[in-house]
Amino acid sequence: MASHSGIRSAQPGIGQFVSLRGRLWMVEAQPDGPFDGHRLACIDDDASGEDARVLWSAEVDARLHDEEAWASLGREGGIGGGDAASFSAYLRTVRWRTATAAERDLFQAPFRAGIRLDPYQLLPLRKALRLPRVNLLIADDVGLGKTVEAGLVLRELLLRRRVDFTVVLAPAAMTAQWRDELQSKFGLAFEIIDARHLEALRRRRGYGANPWAAGSRFILSHRLLGDEAYVAGLRDVLEDFRARSLLILDEAHHAAPAGGGRYAIESQFTRGLRDLSDRFEHRLFLSATPHNGHPNSFATLLELLDPQRFTRGLAVQPADLEPVMVRRLKSDLRALGERFPERVVEPIVIDDLRDAAPELALAAMLADYRRLREARIATLPRHDGRRLGCPSSGCNSGCSPRSPPSPAR
Repeated sequence: MASHSGIRSAQPGIGQFVSLRGRLWMVEAQPDGPFDGHRLACIDDDASGEDARVLWSAEVDARLHDEEAWASLGREGGIGGGDAASFSAYLRTVRWRTATAAERDLFQAPFRAGIRLDPYQLLPLRKALRLPRVNLLIADDVGLGKTVEAGLVLRELLLRRRVDFTVVLAPAAMTAQWRDELQSKFGLAFEIIDARHLEALRRRRGYGANPWAAGSRFILSHRLLGDEAYVAGLRDVLEDFRARSLLILDEAHHAAPAGGGRYAIESQFTRGLRDLSDRFEHRLFLSATPHNGHPNSFATLLELLDPQRFTRGLAVQPADLEPVMVRRLKSDLRALGERFPERVVEPIVIDDLRDAAPELALAAMLADYRRLREARIATLPRHDGRRLGCPSSGCNSGCSPRSPPSPAR
């Protein structure tokens, strides 16, 4: 007997759900050629995130999943089997799903994640859904779960079909952690784009294969953002603008210029990010230290996040900042009843050390080294001295090297 849970489709598209081999899958990538298969990701709870490559025409009972099952309503033995009570229950279910997909304050992601959720972690999700385009800066304190908050936003956007292409930019040391946490906590499989992945892909599909066209969820390290071998293919996939795309930038403060001038010189990372960020529809920035003390540098970071609201060189207005930024400290959440361990710094006083004590000897050696270094730098040309960190070398401005600290007992 044919299944009524789905309908046969010639070729499913990216983002559609299909039923085959007794499981429900989401299509992540189309075939690259006639002998290549669709890339699928399982969304069943007992195998969430598992990948598969299938030849659609060769599958015995592959069907496009009709989530609402409207196609079976007019068939004999369809939903409810003519039973009014069963049909009423089904109709209420459809209405609930429709409401959660349209109402901004009804969330689905917290119920589809394997996490212990704290109530304060729902605020970024609420703010993200209230924005027409999710341009949000999550600047919570260290240890408050910014990765979980970003995962909730991503999962909710996927469930609401507002995102079908995601790139996570993270420091090189954090890429594996991002992949593991998104897989284990949200059932989302991400591919790390690095030299090993590029080599394996080219071995399978040829040197001209574009790694960004072989899936829909990727992780790239910060240091590779300026490498054309990796970024050129991403620009080709994004083109000038790609709808339903999301950029997640971890440690976003690295993109802010370090100087405090009105138009501070941007780093290569900042320029590379500026070239890419405008091509994404949605942007999610994460940083525990978003402000480096220079207002124009902070304005530049916000301009990368949302160029419609912010412009570098202009003061950031609190009214413009409030809708796009979430900033909570542990002390703020303790006042609301959240339990976080409080750090207590207790000084240790060391008295009555002898002159030959190792602590005093080490401090004296460090002071001598610093004195000799500054004396040598003072003889260098001005630009060399400034590069080595001595403001007095050759500057003729009357400043003098900072005196080295004397070893304290």
